[in-house]
Amino acid sequence: MAGQRQFDERRALESARDVFWLKGYGATSMQDLATASGVLRGSLYNAYGDKEALFLRVYADYADQFAAEAAGALAHPSVDQALRDFFDFTITSMTTGAPTRGCLTTKTAIDTKADGERIRAALRGLLDDMERLLEQRLSTDEARSRLAIPPAEAARVLITMTRGIVVMERVYQDAQRLRATADSLIDALVSPERQGDEGLPTTP
Repeated sequence: MAGQRQFDERRALESARDVFWLKGYGATSMQDLATASGVLRGSLYNAYGDKEALFLRVYADYADQFAAEAAGALAHPSVDQALRDFFDFTITSMTTGAPTRGCLTTKTAIDTKADGERIRAALRGLLDDMERLLEQRLSTDEARSRLAIPPAEAARVLITMTRGIVVMERVYQDAQRLRATADSLIDALVSPERQGDEGLPTTP
């Protein structure tokens, strides 16, 4: 039927995502995507248009999933533990695979072949969403009472750190080092939890 996919679209998009993630946008060809997905190159063109359009389709799904999982990682009621869980999620994502796959967003951001405005807008969209998510989490009464700087500033610093540890992961391939660095930032931004904050009586 006209307009109906003649292949498993979810599988094809997941395969395309994995290729973009591993090889990078610029180094990926439509033939690479066709081979990985098991879908003829002509069928991919007919379904999605060019490589940029297919990447944007893949990235939209990736961004939705990443944001949802990040929100879950930030659910702990204690702000410092929520941030540690958030960084643990981020680091686990970038260090998965052999070789490790890195970060799709940052890998695309530094790819000179991925300089189209639609791609840049998609990358900014996810980073802005993540910054808003962190700002919201840091705006609770408990978090505000423990932050060294306002929630919006802290959120921006944290998102910038997530980009920095991506680069350090590429250089050192050491997840423990990344987590230690993230812990140092959290300790600098968030004061220790007081006894009374845990629901226990404070010292008179």
